[in-house]
Amino acid sequence: MSVSLIFKIAAVGILVTILNQVLKHSGREDHAFLISLAGLILVLTWIVPYIYDLFVMMQELFEL
Repeated sequence: MSVSLIFKIAAVGILVTILNQVLKHSGREDHAFLISLAGLILVLTWIVPYIYDLFVMMQELFEL
């Protein structure tokens, strides 16, 4: 995993947090929830290949 991925995840987290606070204070809690959900899905799409590689490596290591 590269350092740039960690910075991307941090940037998405900061952006989602700011948008979430702005939308909640303007009374649009439903939009704030959707922004949080979109940020979570975006980060998960970046992380899932690394989790898959981890499971493959563990399977090869223990030969299951």
